[in-house]
Amino acid sequence: MTKSSKFPFPRDVESVPGTEGWERMYPDHYQFVTDDPERQQHEEESLWFFNGLNFPEAMYPFDTIWAECCYLGLSQYNTRFFSIPTAYGLDQRILNGYIYFSPVPVKEPEVIESRVPVFMERAGYYFANWKEMEKKWEVKMKAVIDELSDLEIEPLPELEKMEVITGGVGESKGYHLLKSYDKLIDLGIQCWQYHFEHLNLGYAAYVTFMDFCQKVFPDIQLQRVAQMVGGIDVIMYQPDEELKKLAKSAISLSIADELLACKTFDEVSETLQASDQGQQWLAQFEEARYPWFYISTGTGMYHHHKSWNDDLNIPFNGIISYIEKLQKGESIERPTDKVRSERDTIIAEYRALIEDDETRTTFDQLLDTAWTVFPYVENHLFYVEHWFHSVFWNKVREVAKIMQEFGIIEDVEDIWYLKRSEIKDLLWDVVTAWATVVKPRGTKTIPAEIKWRKEVLQKFREWSPPPALGTLPEKIQEPFSIVLWGVTNEALESWSKLQNTDESVSEFTGYAGSPGSVEGPARVCLSTDEVGDLKEGEILIAPTTSPSWAPAFTKIAACVTDVGGVMCHAAIVCREYGMPAVVGTGHGTKVITTGQMLRVNGTTGEVHIL
Repeated sequence: MTKSSKFPFPRDVESVPGTEGWERMYPDHYQFVTDDPERQQHEEESLWFFNGLNFPEAMYPFDTIWAECCYLGLSQYNTRFFSIPTAYGLDQRILNGYIYFSPVPVKEPEVIESRVPVFMERAGYYFANWKEMEKKWEVKMKAVIDELSDLEIEPLPELEKMEVITGGVGESKGYHLLKSYDKLIDLGIQCWQYHFEHLNLGYAAYVTFMDFCQKVFPDIQLQRVAQMVGGIDVIMYQPDEELKKLAKSAISLSIADELLACKTFDEVSETLQASDQGQQWLAQFEEARYPWFYISTGTGMYHHHKSWNDDLNIPFNGIISYIEKLQKGESIERPTDKVRSERDTIIAEYRALIEDDETRTTFDQLLDTAWTVFPYVENHLFYVEHWFHSVFWNKVREVAKIMQEFGIIEDVEDIWYLKRSEIKDLLWDVVTAWATVVKPRGTKTIPAEIKWRKEVLQKFREWSPPPALGTLPEKIQEPFSIVLWGVTNEALESWSKLQNTDESVSEFTGYAGSPGSVEGPARVCLSTDEVGDLKEGEILIAPTTSPSWAPAFTKIAACVTDVGGVMCHAAIVCREYGMPAVVGTGHGTKVITTGQMLRVNGTTGEVHIL
């Protein structure tokens, strides 16, 4: 183990001063240990990478629900459902509020060999029936979203209604509150059971095709493989397409100038009521909202990542941006035809290099499977992280209003500082206090605890989590780690070199996400709130990107992210727009400042600070 490939052990990372005792904010099994030699040895011999793609911010205690659901869901499908030969699940820990993942490899050759026939039988069934199984999945997901939307979180009454007496119901609203909270949490877990049903196989199919191409064409770049699966329509593009349609409609209805004169959507709504054309446009806007505006402004993993439906100014600003471009005669369309033409050319060129029929047939079959599974890999995001989560967060807020009414928390938004198990206990405090007409115990203990947790989380936000911990493995083979998070042995070496130098950095490398080379000024955007500052021709530097950033991709010249692999959102979208992207740099947002001139080479994965 060379120094360049060594990351700090978890036990060597210093605690953040003033946060002592933070561990009680999170599940016990999420802690790196020092009192269990066997578990500590496992943790130090493993590679832990900071999952800044899905969880880029310090975790609120409640928001860890999705990390835990991922922990179970992803791992169980790898290990207990499909028996992926070379990879078990992804272990998880929390360090100073940040989530770290660790691929758990299958190390014994005989175990790998024994898992192959099981995988072939089970995965083979899904691949052979993919379209039918995907339709079943969509029905299940819409059903669980409908059930969540219909779930009632009723306040506790002063007195039960007379109908409860005359109907012999025998159940109180206190009981129903407990029952509804349990159902709310259960629906969240159920949703995430469905989340990974196809996803592991989708990434496994892509990794299989990628490995095959690398064996047949030893010099092929992974982004070339990714381009062979480009130009495929997915519903994750639809929210942005709705904004484009509304921008075009405003121009065709001759009301674009009225929209441009307004500062907020409320102002637009009031102004446009005065004309038939305006009312027609507002009806189109309202129709587009459901379900397409259930799109999160972030990854969807945090309660404060609002959806467009929670703040209509967000889609309104996107519409305004598109109107301005259209009025200048600029195109707002993705160059899909060009992407597909380049894709077909690349496929034909590489296919022509294959000399024997058997290998060519395998190439065709693996590519066809990748095409078949790719839409789900993107589409599931809309149903789960965006649509379901957006409804879920607001249901939890309804629970919070009841807790606020009884003095357990001072503000509705304080609920996120509590673990979901703590909330269940506190709801028992509330309903028993309601039943006995006494003051809940939590009114004396919880507000002070929440105040302390707020201070701890603020200190965590000011801390910079290292990109990785522990020991570099011989070879990373877990599919998600490679294609989604961009965690490869080469990437880890690059991250390690950056973290082990005190010198100013003039160049660094990441994952070659989308081909092409461009120069331009940098714009560092650490959150959605800063995306509005982007100017035409700038290079976006971000921890990660999300679908709600789509209007920004019509402005920027290139994109550089801290995290992500060849199939992450930034890489996929940049390929669809035909612009360079370097993803998974590990430290891009830390070494680049806004205004610096950069050269981004998405073909080689190099970033130069000029």
